[in-house]
Amino acid sequence: MFTTVLMIEQPLVPADVELVTTLHGDEPVSFVVLMQPRGDQDRLLRAIDDVALGELDKAVHERDRPEGDQALLPAERALNHSLTALRDAGCEAVGEVVERHPIELMRSVVEQTHADEVIVLTAPHLVEEFFHRDWTSRARHKVGVPVLKLFAHNAED
Repeated sequence: MFTTVLMIEQPLVPADVELVTTLHGDEPVSFVVLMQPRGDQDRLLRAIDDVALGELDKAVHERDRPEGDQALLPAERALNHSLTALRDAGCEAVGEVVERHPIELMRSVVEQTHADEVIVLTAPHLVEEFFHRDWTSRARHKVGVPVLKLFAHNAED
């Protein structure tokens, strides 16, 4: 069985589930999902990304979404939704909400589960990616397995 650590920041939609569950053909896959809640320190970067991507409405409403400690409960619900979707697709799936140090947790989970790869499935983060400070770039130097960056679909897509 192929083991994948899957870092997400929003609930998986059907297109995301299909994408990550079919990457390895018919080989069975188990997932360890790490759900990163929204951090209040990231608000400016998210707003810049929204503007750069032409999503001005999202940038305007950036303050309306829960962040920090208030984002833990929505993150838990998103994680449970995502785990159910992966299981419904025939995969094994467990997970946890990341409360701090996402890259260190990712490395620890890779070591504990003997994961074969890490997939970071997030919205585009243009500023962080430009400066190689995004999770994918940082993880590639820390986790010891291949790290794949994929862009998540929005619920509206």
